Order: sequence, then structure tokens, then C-alpha cells
Amino acid sequence: MKAKVLGIGYYLPEKILSNQDLEKMVDTNDAWIVERTGIKERRIVEPGGKNSDISIEAARKALQDANIDPLQLDLIIVATVTPDMPFPSTACIVQALLGAKNASAFDLAAGCTGFIYALSVAEKMLISPEINSVLIIGCDIVSSVIDYTDRNTCILFGDGAGAMVLGKSEGDCGILSTTIGADGTGAGLLYMAAGGSALPATHETVEKRLHYLRMNGNEVFKFASKIVAQTTSELLDKAGLTYDDIDLFVPHQANSRIIQSAMRRMMLPPEKVAINLDHCGNISAGSIPVALAQYNEKCPLRSGANILMVGFGTGLTYGGAIIRWGRD
Repeated sequence: MKAKVLGIGYYLPEKILSNQDLEKMVDTNDAWIVERTGIKERRIVEPGGKNSDISIEAARKALQDANIDPLQLDLIIVATVTPDMPFPSTACIVQALLGAKNASAFDLAAGCTGFIYALSVAEKMLISPEINSVLIIGCDIVSSVIDYTDRNTCILFGDGAGAMVLGKSEGDCGILSTTIGADGTGAGLLYMAAGGSALPATHETVEKRLHYLRMNGNEVFKFASKIVAQTTSELLDKAGLTYDDIDLFVPHQANSRIIQSAMRRMMLPPEKVAINLDHCGNISAGSIPVALAQYNEKCPLRSGANILMVGFGTGLTYGGAIIRWGRD
């Protein structure tokens, strides 16, 4: 028994924040951003927009693609670090909006690796005879925790949501391998200091700008470059595949240099790599599902195609999956 993809969908906000826009806000320029990251623009929600607003849009598209009624869902997982509020979970809000009253629901926080974590959890849950269909959503409104006076972070991130419906499969298609992991010693490399029990919100925490994302970019880059290779090797070994068997690589869209390095190592041509970094930026947990859905929209995936997905993020967390595409 395997877990297989029944449908996918995504949603991006209409508002575009270009590099030229950022030049007016912080000491940076288009050439500098493109050279170091590969990003030209990113999508940003309008003021007042919230996670559940765009999660529900991606979810409805995935359900339509899967031809699944919300009442058939047994579980909803929203992977996010920017929920509507600390509690209740955004997943419960999405459940109500969908009318998926038969589904249990919870949020999962693993940063940019969140969607991969959710995929791995969904796969394990589908082994249970009580779970037949799962909706997972990777969604972050990173602009809500970005300091637009910090050029080290504000140039990188965007907003968006990607969703996937999973069901059971007894055939060849489905999830072939997954792996997730963490290195908590790197927790201080990418974090938001205030807003939790360690530093509850006060006038002082707001004045000190402690409710914004902070990142040691150089150290995260080093970690990512190493962990993408390590995770890919583990996934291929588990699935009994080689680099030559990969039909599509969907990396976390964090930095073009990390992606290019992985492409060279695997000797993958551009047409076998899903890249939307240039116009989406880093959408955190939404990164991988949005990139996959956009690729499939432009170049429909053939049944039997092997898809490799690898992510990394705050925690530090990491993980990946290999899916053999097909819905039969």
C-alpha cells in the first residue's frame, strides 16, 4: 500500500513586490539581488490578508483537481509558521471554510521544510485503515514577519500557498520514499525571537523589533548545500533509484546557487528542474508545492514520472520525498 497524489493546486497573491520596489525601501538594487539569489520579484498579500484566505484557495483547486468532495477528507494538515493566530490552528479554520466536517485538522510548524514534513506524516497516516484521503497545505505569509529595513531578509521571501490531496494506492505509482530530520543546534540561525512563551509580546519587544524574522544567511547556506546532497542520496537509496531515474527535481526555492549546485551534481538539465524562484521568491512551506503545481500546469507530468523533492528550513529542519506520479 502506498500514498499517492490525487490532486494539486496553488494560489499566489496578486500584488507583486519587485526588486525595483525594494530599491525604494532598503539599501539594495536589482542586480545585487539577482546575482546573489536569482529572485526578480515576489508575491505579497494585501494588508489584512491572512493565511486561511490563501490556503483555502489552494485547497479548493487541489480538491477540484482530485475530484474529491470535502466531506470525503479524513485529515487536513496545514504546514506553516505564519498561521492566522497562535490558536486555533489554521487547519481547523480551513476545515470549517471547506465544510470538511469529517476531517480532523492540525497545523505543523517546520518552516520551509513544512510541506515535506506534512507529506511524510500524511503518508504514515494513510497506512491506517481509518484514513483514506488527506489534504496537506503548505502556506506562509512570510511578509507578515519580515522587517523591510533588513536587506538580508526582505529580498528573499514571498507569500503563497500550495496544496495536495493524497489517497491510497496499491499500484506502482505513489510515494516511493520519504525522509525528514532536524539539527536543533542550528535553531538560532533562522528564528523569530518574540511572540512565544520565552518572550511574550510587550511594548519593549515591539520597540526592539523582535517580532521579525532573523537569519544568519551564510550559515544557513552552508547547511543547505550539504543537506540537499545528503537527503537526495538517502532518498534514492531508499527508493532503489539513481540520478538517471529522476524525471523532475523540485527543490526548495531558497537560492539559485543552491539549486544550480544540486543540478550540476545530479547532471540534470533545466527542463527536469522546477524553478519559480525568480518570480515567487522563497514562500517557505509553500515553496515546493507551488513550484510543483506551476510546473505541472505548464508541462503536464506523465504517469510514471519520478519526482524528487528536497527542502530545508528553520529548526534547522530538512527532508525530502520521491513520488512516482500517476493517479490510476
